[in-house]
Amino acid sequence: MNTDILVLGGAGVDTTVYVPELPLPYKDTYQVPPVVDRIGNTGAGVALGCHALGLDVAFADLIGDDPQGALLRHALRDLDCSWGPAEAGTRRSVLLVGPDGRRTSFYDAKVTPGERLPRQLYADVRARHVHVSIMDFCRHVYPDLDGVPISTDLHDWDGVNTYHKDFAYRSDLVFLSAAALKDPAVVMGDVLGRGRARTVVCTLGADGCLVLTREAGLRAFPAAPLPGPVADSNGAGDAFVSGFLYGTLRGRKLEECVRLGSIAGAHACTAAGTHESPITESLLLSRSAAA
Repeated sequence: MNTDILVLGGAGVDTTVYVPELPLPYKDTYQVPPVVDRIGNTGAGVALGCHALGLDVAFADLIGDDPQGALLRHALRDLDCSWGPAEAGTRRSVLLVGPDGRRTSFYDAKVTPGERLPRQLYADVRARHVHVSIMDFCRHVYPDLDGVPISTDLHDWDGVNTYHKDFAYRSDLVFLSAAALKDPAVVMGDVLGRGRARTVVCTLGADGCLVLTREAGLRAFPAAPLPGPVADSNGAGDAFVSGFLYGTLRGRKLEECVRLGSIAGAHACTAAGTHESPITESLLLSRSAAA
């Protein structure tokens, strides 16, 4: 089949707890608003975000035969999904979210050593672009994707941990966050110098992002203004990636891809949950035109 984007790996369930402050001081019991289980994790966010923007999306992942896996199947029912069994069960996160939208995440990766994403889940998909989540079971997929542009998101990589390097050096478009970086420019230059990437994007939260390309060097871009009060910062990074990839697949210039990503990320901060209400194509384009 032909599709715009194939997303490999990275769906899970987020259990969100809204707490009165972060960090949370020790106390035996806190009364909190309703605790909610929702679809979460990075691959699901990119897939749902791109789908909301009108792109044809295929998704392949490993999930468990458990209630959380059933939740994922239902939440992603409108996408072309291929599922393989995850022996240890479906990945989960517990998210503590403060009043200002900041979060602390407790991530259970459900790792099974030696587990691999079966090739038959994605081999028949003819995609214009592939986004590879940094799941260990996706590490081996790169030789199967020759000739197709590949992106990945390293999230809060510290620039040193060897786990991320296969993804960093084998992808054409690399996203990461500055959260754990002392000098983002140095790490971005290392990715560009040692890998195949032509573009590296480092998000800085409210301070916007840095973009390093082989052609234009390092540039800084501001964040998009928030369209409303902050509700929940979960999923903002994945929304940024979705908006950026939308622009890329629509043939937009780099500067516009950055703007589209920033607008999508800002929208995510004003929506409760991780991936519950991704921005639509019409809203993204109208806000971009207004900007």
